[in-house]
This record gives sequence, C-alpha cells and structure tokens, in this order.
Amino acid sequence: MSERDEDQADALFHALADRTRRDILRRVLRGEHSVSVLAAKYEMSFAAVQKHVAVLERAGLLTKRRSGREQLASGDVEAVRSVASMLAELEQVWRGRIARIDELIALDNDKQQ
Repeated sequence: MSERDEDQADALFHALADRTRRDILRRVLRGEHSVSVLAAKYEMSFAAVQKHVAVLERAGLLTKRRSGREQLASGDVEAVRSVASMLAELEQVWRGRIARIDELIALDNDKQQ
C-alpha cells in the first residue's frame, strides 16, 4: 500500500474505532439525516456530535451538504466497501500466516514421530 493509502486506512479505522461514530455511520447509511436529528439521539452536546460527524467526513465515510440552515449527512457506501476490502486483504494475510504455522507444526510433529 502507498503512504496515501496507509493514511486513508488510519483515518478509516480511527473513525470506526468509536461506538458513537459507528452508530452515526449506520444511521446515515440507511438514509440522509440532519446533524441536529442525529445529535438528538445521544446524551452529549450538539458540538460533540458535530465533531464525530467531522471525523467520519474526514475519513470519507460520510458526506455533508447544506439545505437551508441544516447540514444533512449521508453515508458513503463505496467508502464502507473499501473498508471491507481492506479487512478482506488483512484476513487473507493472516490466514496465510496461520496456514504456514500449521504446516510448521505438522512438520515438527512428523519429525518427532
């Protein structure tokens, strides 16, 4: 992966590391919501929810647009797919490593018998 890809992966996983941000993302993936409607669900200040939305936006997981005085947030399905793709790549790497460990253990067991 390039340095830019690594930076993007860091931003994505940082954004997804927080429970509130994951919940916000699930909500905006189901449909567009105003930030004020999103904020009403949480026991935190509007400003705190705005910061969570900003983290998701910087990671590219959601987009905002203005409609009058409201900011409307929508989830970016393609960005979520890119996270899934990265996780699939990591899974393949680890499956290969585990398979190699299994091979080495089997070889060691054969030598001991």
